[in-house]
Amino acid sequence: MNSTTRNKMIAGAADLMSRRGVNATSMRDVVRHTATPRGSIGHHFPDGKPQLIAEAVMFAGKQVSIPLEKSLNELGAIAGLKAFVVSWRRRLVTTEFEAGCPVLAVAVDHYVGEPSDKAEALDAAAQDHLLDLANGVFADWQKIMHAALRREGLPAPRAKRLATLVVASIEGTVALCRAARSALPLDQVQQELELILSDTLSQTSE
Repeated sequence: MNSTTRNKMIAGAADLMSRRGVNATSMRDVVRHTATPRGSIGHHFPDGKPQLIAEAVMFAGKQVSIPLEKSLNELGAIAGLKAFVVSWRRRLVTTEFEAGCPVLAVAVDHYVGEPSDKAEALDAAAQDHLLDLANGVFADWQKIMHAALRREGLPAPRAKRLATLVVASIEGTVALCRAARSALPLDQVQQELELILSDTLSQTSE
């Protein structure tokens, strides 16, 4: 049971969370989904499901933040946003709109532990910790977009508001796409975000 097994379980948990939510993702489901040894749960995650979910949130955050930052650095704010949307569109389409964002799942799902976790106080502590992690991931994505907009000359307060708008819009639209089983909402939101950014940046350059 090596680090590869551990990483596989973390990625598998993030994938299941994106499809089912947090509470419908059990440790047993993760083992089945990843075809890993059942004994690996206690070995790699001695604190149980809260530890695995927390690791999955951080993993999911990096899966977005790393390519997002790379795209924005290389392509600029508008083209980088387009690449960001394309990656979400691809994930939605390839999973037939089954998979959304595991970080959002943590934000909207009230954590309930495994049946073996009897203490409600532990569930409450886990809920607070997971919300803090999700908030940190969203904040990281906003900081990355904020930095890109600042590089193109936007004042810090406006860049911050627009960064929040972009992240909130994409996250919310992913949910709309799953419900509609269509990428149309994402395409529409992308067009509007690009118009907003284009108009704002053109005013800045004048």
